[in-house]
Amino acid sequence: MTEAEFLEGYDPRGYERPSVAVDLILMSVVAGRPAALLLRRDEHPHLGRWALPGGFVAIDESLDAAARRVLDAKARMTDAYVEQLYTFGAVDRDPRTRIISVAYFALLPAARFAAALKAAPELTLAELVVPWTGEAGGPVEARSADGDALPLAFDHAEMLGLAMLRLRGKLDYSGVAFALLPELFTLRALQDVHEAILGVRVNKPAFRRRMLDTGRLEATGERETGASFRPAELFRYRQTMPEQE
Repeated sequence: MTEAEFLEGYDPRGYERPSVAVDLILMSVVAGRPAALLLRRDEHPHLGRWALPGGFVAIDESLDAAARRVLDAKARMTDAYVEQLYTFGAVDRDPRTRIISVAYFALLPAARFAAALKAAPELTLAELVVPWTGEAGGPVEARSADGDALPLAFDHAEMLGLAMLRLRGKLDYSGVAFALLPELFTLRALQDVHEAILGVRVNKPAFRRRMLDTGRLEATGERETGASFRPAELFRYRQTMPEQE
């Protein structure tokens, strides 16, 4: 039998076919707290609960294309870069049927969510409460701007928990913190992002020395505007490290 003959007679119904979905973890830092974009579900299952923007992958659609479609249609954003974080495949993660979800992840400054939140009242940028310390890992909780608990659908508390765990693990050796800041930022703002992700206060002088010693920061010579005291200096993230002499 040739391969063409085999494929012509192949019956895909011979194997069970789980559904595949994508879920978007779009995170930011708001008022010194980690936050994520959530969508209130308007249908069963988990009607009224809050979920990550997500959807099923079409049979003729790639995972990346599905993620971009969900980003546009449900998260109301078109220009965010998302990348795969992890695949969640617990057998009972969805009460409807066997559904495997590929989580996509992006870090964005809070201002990038303004248009989406204005256009879609069913969206919210929820505060994330991490009940574990360090890199212990585990599910997290979500709260509204008023401090009310937002019940999460499916296994999205675990998805958000894994995103926080990855963030904490990469904070010291990568530039992930700078994705949460505007192009120009102060050292205070950079410290706020680190403290929000880590969930602890850091020593201000030691933190600033360490950040400046990394070579990742480029002084702009400019200062912030609108400050009531002496305006702080503005820095820019240096994408490439300076060459050593």
